[in-house]
Amino acid sequence: MRTIMTAWAVIVAGGAGKRMGTDTPKQFLTLCGKTILERTIEPFAACSEIDGIVIAAPESGLVRTESIISDIPYLRSRFRIVAGGENRRDSVRNALAAVPEDTEIVVIHDAVRPFIRSSLISSCIQKARDCGAVSVMRPLKETVKVVSDGIVMKTPDRSSLRITQTPQAFRKDLIMKAHKQALEDGFIGTDDCMLVERLGKEVHIIEGDDYNIKITTPADLTIAEALYKLFENRGKQC
Repeated sequence: MRTIMTAWAVIVAGGAGKRMGTDTPKQFLTLCGKTILERTIEPFAACSEIDGIVIAAPESGLVRTESIISDIPYLRSRFRIVAGGENRRDSVRNALAAVPEDTEIVVIHDAVRPFIRSSLISSCIQKARDCGAVSVMRPLKETVKVVSDGIVMKTPDRSSLRITQTPQAFRKDLIMKAHKQALEDGFIGTDDCMLVERLGKEVHIIEGDDYNIKITTPADLTIAEALYKLFENRGKQC
């Protein structure tokens, strides 16, 4: 029998979404009849290995977030909402403080990646139990150039490069230590794996998929809408 409250999800929804060009934060925009945030939460709520969900929401969006989760068929006691911080690091740190102390694994995910699958969440949890830290990644499809002052300096071998996605999953004690050290050092970083890497710890990878897109621009939203129509035509519920 599984230990109670062994894995909690942290959904990072504290951003303002400036690149979307709207007054509404992107996680609150509508995608196929529901908000992007609700679409993102649903696979976590459906994952049997997730014991609870903490959402780091913008201060101005706390009431809206409460309204969204009230429509999701999931035990209300397993949802917690916290105010996000000035940056991603601070938002995640605020959410980690709300995770129960006896939690074993924390799964951190972007609020604007609504196409995540429950099976991939489960794989991340298992890998984190085995290895301590794991991130979903995808191989590069395009050639990458290193540029300085508008001039190409070099072309790295893309076979060793990966595009980082979320979820990223960690043993709770490890990610708490990484955030504590980052705060003390004044290091922000762009994802949580960077904070763990700074401790000299290995981060393992799990192969992601091309559908696990991050919606940050109007073009991304158009692509996401097309994907939902594609899934609907294949017989999936939209």
